[in-house]
Amino acid sequence: MYEELKRDSDIVILGEDIGNRGGVFLATDGFIDEFGAQRIIDTPLAESSIAGIALGAALNGIRPIAEIQFADFIWPAINQIVGEASKVHYGTFGQLNAPIVIRTPFGGGVKGGLYHSQSIEVIFSHTPGLKVVIPSTPYDAKGLLKSAIRDDNPVIFLEHKHTYRSVKGEVPNTNYTIPIGKADVKIKGDDLTIISYGLMVRYCIEVAISMKTQGINLEVIDLRTLRPLDVTTLVESVKKTGKCLVVQEDTQAYGIGAEVASCIADLAFEYLDGPVKRLSGPEVPPMPFSPSLEDEFMLNEEKIETAVKALLDY
Repeated sequence: MYEELKRDSDIVILGEDIGNRGGVFLATDGFIDEFGAQRIIDTPLAESSIAGIALGAALNGIRPIAEIQFADFIWPAINQIVGEASKVHYGTFGQLNAPIVIRTPFGGGVKGGLYHSQSIEVIFSHTPGLKVVIPSTPYDAKGLLKSAIRDDNPVIFLEHKHTYRSVKGEVPNTNYTIPIGKADVKIKGDDLTIISYGLMVRYCIEVAISMKTQGINLEVIDLRTLRPLDVTTLVESVKKTGKCLVVQEDTQAYGIGAEVASCIADLAFEYLDGPVKRLSGPEVPPMPFSPSLEDEFMLNEEKIETAVKALLDY
């Protein structure tokens, strides 16, 4: 964001506590000193106004990055994002664009309880006119965020809060971008394809590394973008391995895993040696606050390895 603010004076950031405090996760720490309060805008605690003002600004030549402090707080802004921003380009026959980035941290594993741990990606992935991006590494986060900021239409940019401190990696100082809509093969293999996104990618990679010592070669694919979905990369992998497990922290019903499984069943059915399986969080409404219950809710390497072995034995 700092590099993009330096590059383009039309970019502004708005959200709760992003100015003097630098954001609750310090993503904008020091920005207000560099760019001033006209470009780093502290807002009231009103998510509908954050998204609404961002949309109005976007329609008037500004390129706003709107931060929703936690994904769990985004519901008051649904009309502005899903009902309005997603429809601008289509509804004006391509005459107008809404170059908005909605950044927000999501997901569990940080003892945040039921109002600071939700997975919200399905709501926005279901909506035509929105792009939905979830990086799993620092390298991907920078390249994908630059692409999102430069995109002429709305992008929902979700950052799993547990990755902020637990996932590390090299980030070049160069001005690089990563295309939105392109999945990444994190580990190559030919025994089984694991497809995931966000924090779960890290766990899947650890499982792949561990199982390689057992003579099992897993292919791990990071979706990186949920909408648009890179179906081509997924199908090519399954054609090679013959088996597929989709891993998601979110609950299973009507989820991202269902969409991925449907695409693979439709386009790679004759290559499958078993059913496309999903491993997901349990079907309960919130993330539990109790640490022991949260641990039960969250997926981990052991649960993923168990699911992989069951599918390999199918």
